[in-house]
Amino acid sequence: MSVTRHLQDGEEYTLPIRQLIKQGEVLFNAKWTRQEGAGRPQTKGTGAVLSDNLDPLVFPRGMNRISGPDSNSCAGCHNTPFPGGGGDFVANVFVLGQRFDFATFDANDNIPTRGTIDESGFPTTLQSIANSRNTLGMFGSGYIEMLARQITARLQALRNGLAAGQSVKLLAYGIDFGQLARKADGSWDASAVEGLPPPSTSSTGSANPPSLLILPFHQAGAVVSLSMFTNNALNHHHGIQSTERFGLNADPDQDGIPNEATRADVTALTVFQATLPPPGRVIPRNSDIENAVRLGEDKFVAIGCASCHIPALPLVNNNQAYSEPNPFNPDGNLKPSDISQPLTVDLHDQQLPSPRLTAIKGVTWVPAFTDFKLHDITSGPNDPNREPLNMQFKPGSPAFRAGNNQFITRKLWGIANEPPYFHHGMFTTIREAVESHAGEASASMAAYHALSTSEQDAIIEFLKTLQVIQGTPYLIVDEIGTPRTWRNFPYSFSQHLKGNATDQEVNFNLSITCLLNWAETAYPNLFLPVGANFQNFQDYTYRFYQNTNSYVGVSSLDNHVYYIGQNAGFQDVGALSTWLQKANCN
Repeated sequence: MSVTRHLQDGEEYTLPIRQLIKQGEVLFNAKWTRQEGAGRPQTKGTGAVLSDNLDPLVFPRGMNRISGPDSNSCAGCHNTPFPGGGGDFVANVFVLGQRFDFATFDANDNIPTRGTIDESGFPTTLQSIANSRNTLGMFGSGYIEMLARQITARLQALRNGLAAGQSVKLLAYGIDFGQLARKADGSWDASAVEGLPPPSTSSTGSANPPSLLILPFHQAGAVVSLSMFTNNALNHHHGIQSTERFGLNADPDQDGIPNEATRADVTALTVFQATLPPPGRVIPRNSDIENAVRLGEDKFVAIGCASCHIPALPLVNNNQAYSEPNPFNPDGNLKPSDISQPLTVDLHDQQLPSPRLTAIKGVTWVPAFTDFKLHDITSGPNDPNREPLNMQFKPGSPAFRAGNNQFITRKLWGIANEPPYFHHGMFTTIREAVESHAGEASASMAAYHALSTSEQDAIIEFLKTLQVIQGTPYLIVDEIGTPRTWRNFPYSFSQHLKGNATDQEVNFNLSITCLLNWAETAYPNLFLPVGANFQNFQDYTYRFYQNTNSYVGVSSLDNHVYYIGQNAGFQDVGALSTWLQKANCN
């Protein structure tokens, strides 16, 4: 057996977080066996019963690359550059293939969704039975889920303030989701809402408004939480039925093994993924490359790429506290009402796998390069980047069979060392992916093609710095893993904060972060452990380093840097501007 001990429900609340994460890692890397419930003899990957229960999914029909089960382990697909990451093209998932019992393309099979014929009676081919999608990395996914929850809460607050006959602009943290209106009779009009999937904009009457949910997982925006993603994947890919999804002591696939994954197991798996470290940057210490990266950053913003691939979004009010379960989970997944209190994990905890992000004045900037919106970046009906099926609609419906051209803005953090590229994983280089943008990205692409060759190359050099980093507490390193500093990204971040935050204030906070990160590398004997969280007292923003019993911070009154050490009193060590120049943080 690959898992020698399953957690019992309730243990997830008593185990130390690091031990819970370790159990999640064991489950993520487990190669499930028939002895512990792998496979689903009488059910599809959707959880429904087989179309033909007289032909169960047992050897030699127990595994199927298209309809599943298709993998022995989570890490069998999510493994680049290490477990939790993306996957090679060979690890692509055939999304929606799981609605078939066992894909065969047998022309003599006339039973719908058994092996060949779809819900409408049409025969399928390898190109039309499912959407081939590349496996995405899960690094930083806890931050992604918390951002999605935060944006959803803001959209719903705007919605809840609408009276009959009114409309409101759906602007959440600087992201424009269009306009929501209510008609005079109180019914909802979401026809002008932008970037949200159909389930998030649908309404069944005045008393049932559109949910406006951000669905950050799946490349077409279809899953609200890591726990839902996990419950889906366990059954679809491995044939493991969780009690959270299928019920305690149930045996829906009739393999004789109930309780194949406990609720606590799913929580451990979810927390493991949520605490995977966020990607960082690798910037070689080569002046030509450095100059190209700076130019690439500038041009990335100038030609409009950053309007969708927003360089960083803020988690505010200390929202880095990841909680399980997600309050927006649908039926079939754990909900807050199912438990007495949620499990919480501070994503900034320096005991978690490093590196970690940090908050300053209650704001954590998450550099994921996304806007969480769905966009059409295809050139039209004949664009080969379109998908044959639309997972947002009922299988067999005309809308389902019309295909999909809407994709959530790809998170660019970690892109450079998680190939291949694009939603289908058929591009082997970043340049191919960039130059295949069309549709809503047409203006940016026209600007890109108007650049000189060296400027286009510079954008690629910049994108190549966005990498998953392992074994270091530093978010920015050079080619041999040595920590280094880098300038603030040339972008107006204040537009993503509510209130009266100015670019000057935001850049001030980002500069302090850059400076103190540099200080940790320049004076390693003074500031340990690295990556301490920011604190505030009166006009000071500072970090306290427990191991060295030292403080370093900046006063907003005089813009000077101050230090307190073991053998030193309160010291003014000079102007912030001087130190920023020395640290290359300008």
